[in-house]
Amino acid sequence: MITATNLVKNYDGFVALDRVSFEFSDGEIFGIIGHNGAGKTTLLKIMSGLIAPTSGSLSINGIDVVKDPVPLKGMLGYLPEESRLYETMTVENYLAFFGEIYGLPQQVIRERSRQLLAVLSLEPNGKKIGEFSKGMKRKAAIARSLIHDPKLLVYDEATSGLDPMTSRFIADYMRTLKREGKTVILSAHNLYQVEAICDRVMILRRGQMVAFGSMSELREQFGSLTYMVFFSIGDPVKLLGHSKTYAQEEGFYTCSAEDIKELNECTALITEAGGKVEKIESRYPSLEEMLVKIGK
Repeated sequence: MITATNLVKNYDGFVALDRVSFEFSDGEIFGIIGHNGAGKTTLLKIMSGLIAPTSGSLSINGIDVVKDPVPLKGMLGYLPEESRLYETMTVENYLAFFGEIYGLPQQVIRERSRQLLAVLSLEPNGKKIGEFSKGMKRKAAIARSLIHDPKLLVYDEATSGLDPMTSRFIADYMRTLKREGKTVILSAHNLYQVEAICDRVMILRRGQMVAFGSMSELREQFGSLTYMVFFSIGDPVKLLGHSKTYAQEEGFYTCSAEDIKELNECTALITEAGGKVEKIESRYPSLEEMLVKIGK
């Protein structure tokens, strides 16, 4: 269990976090989103024991992170936004170096390194880390965060700047880590990715938590179900003069409806104008739409 109560962080009069409180269980993927400067990285650093809050409390699996953050280090894997690696090392030596820091036996280090390189599809081929692509460097950093088999992972923008294939691979791998019983805390600008993999999401705005919950709970908070009608029509001019607004998407004309009554009115108007309803989709507000609604 992870419990935060009234976390505050001041930097010389600037309030980076303002009374942030939340609670969630182990074995979840927990996403933290917000505009630039919202306080995401500050919160992640506090949860990693890297900086102390100005006030408030934080407990992770019975560890008081504010009073004694040292015990957290053995169970934590931290990934900063920038992959700061020892680029003159091979990835095998790099992982061995950190494995030794964690006090792992050489045999365990070799076996875990082999497993991590295989599961991350990282094939170094004798190259030094400085010769890696950006995606390979990110995978090497993830492998380093996992070498000691931590229970808690804190990832700051794990897929930032990566190509779509590598980004998707890492997102899928986070699901694998969850199935292995690990807790993953992440921030990301890729809101679609957060929406797809996170069990709970926190939205920060200017250091304050403005929303927290599962995607279904956030959708209830920020808006209800909307119906999208996709239709084709030979003469769209016949729709002019009606109160409904029409747009184009995926090669069709579209209109939206907030409830079943409005949906029936929309489809009736299309039919009367000689159009054909191709499909109807139900849509909930996305995280992007929620952020827009919250504003900066």
